[in-house]
Amino acid sequence: MATTVIPTQKRKRTTLRVVLLGTLTLAVALVLVTLLRPLGVLWVATQLRLRVAGIHSEFTELPYGSVGKVRVHFYVGGAGSPILLVHGLGSRAEDWANLMPRLVRDHHRVYALDLPGYGQSDWPANAQYSIPELTGAVEAFMNDQHLARTDLGGWSMGGWIAMRVALEEPQRIRRLMIFDSAGLKFTVNWDRALFEPNTPEKLSTLTALLMPSPPHVPGFVERDVFRFVARHGWVVRRNLDSMLTGDGLLDGQLGALKMPMLIVWGKQDHLIPISLGEEIHHEVPQSEMEIFDACGHLAPNQCAGRVGPVVAGFLDEASPMPGRQAEIPH
Repeated sequence: MATTVIPTQKRKRTTLRVVLLGTLTLAVALVLVTLLRPLGVLWVATQLRLRVAGIHSEFTELPYGSVGKVRVHFYVGGAGSPILLVHGLGSRAEDWANLMPRLVRDHHRVYALDLPGYGQSDWPANAQYSIPELTGAVEAFMNDQHLARTDLGGWSMGGWIAMRVALEEPQRIRRLMIFDSAGLKFTVNWDRALFEPNTPEKLSTLTALLMPSPPHVPGFVERDVFRFVARHGWVVRRNLDSMLTGDGLLDGQLGALKMPMLIVWGKQDHLIPISLGEEIHHEVPQSEMEIFDACGHLAPNQCAGRVGPVVAGFLDEASPMPGRQAEIPH
């Protein structure tokens, strides 16, 4: 019986074709996924970047208001003194991704959670998503992770939550940081509907509020944003409606904060005015305020290269500088 022997050269060419076809198929699939679900691709890429920096993704269960137990996602990495980071309205833990690796390198154990209703955490339909309720979730997370004493940072709505935690449990907060924070009463001069953008015009107006020189958003990214908002925008709406009632505002209470405090603000923040940061700075005499030129509401992300060293210095300095206010040039 004759046996057919494939020459070595022909076998190599066949293998090469299979490899090239597989690579091409994978590349086409990746392009299609990127075009159809760019937000998901971005979040996965961010998670991989954090993993390379030694920061990994975990889940836990926490009591949340009257809802009962909810599953909460968080990132954790590094070794050293702990710091907990709390994101803002319509945001998620990945938004701290440009700052977290710097803090890990500076010998901190960094935690960043997705608040209930955001990111990869549960989205309970019967929750209020009020500031007091979300504050309780952060305190429950601290208990769950055995953070008896920690540094605490909050961005925008997260800053409001962080200040409430510091007021309610001051013995647990070593140093407090807020970034372009809400929490005091101010005149809102933007349309709340912008936080549920469903047209290119609304999305463009929202990005202009958040950053001084917003980039062009491609159409395929816009469409994915609109899909995400259509599915999850109700949480932001409920959260924002609660905030705008004034429930949990901190006017007149911040003088009770006695721990060292850092206030970071983007000079070109058009969402929450810099005057609010200056008011907080006035109410908390031991606070330091750093204003970053050419940065907007997204300063901890888009200006992390300048914000990071200031944050690291504040956390590590032996004696913070109470009353200091400075502008960091571009």
